[in-house]
Amino acid sequence: MKLEVIWSEYQSSLKAFLRSKVSNPEDVEDLLQEILIKTHRNLTTISDNQKVKSWLFQIANNTIIDFYRQNKKRTELTEDDLWFDEQNEEQIVKELSRCLLPFIKQLPDEDAELLSLIEIEGISQKEYAEKNGLKYSTLKSRVKKSREKLHGLFTTCCDFSIDSQGNLIEYKSKSDKCDRC
Repeated sequence: MKLEVIWSEYQSSLKAFLRSKVSNPEDVEDLLQEILIKTHRNLTTISDNQKVKSWLFQIANNTIIDFYRQNKKRTELTEDDLWFDEQNEEQIVKELSRCLLPFIKQLPDEDAELLSLIEIEGISQKEYAEKNGLKYSTLKSRVKKSREKLHGLFTTCCDFSIDSQGNLIEYKSKSDKCDRC
């Protein structure tokens, strides 16, 4: 199989795969180029044309792993690089909890109680399910729906950024009119 044929068929799906694993668009382009080079160098090693796609995505996966390993070695974080230190973590949690409480209180009573106990007070979902005679899977579904409702309220008032792992990076009010926090 020719490189041009392989690349025209799989380039867009490789790029989408890379975007799902790497957040920086420039890094995605660099990795795509690296995958093209590796594909060119090793094209003669593939004997079964039916396995080209899996072979190509294995190259992509290995390239991503190498990328993160290299970045880990190059990046030495200092305390100043972190957006908060451990000493302030409790204060930040309290601040965010105070901000979330007005939103939680706007939810229907059942949702508000559920999220207050699980998210604010830290009761495990399994413990809550046992205490209230619910199936764990049912509770997980209710928690998810309650979180979605809370998210809807929150996004009407605030802008927030999350990283690829779902961690909160930054938050701010959309306008001065929003006085919930």
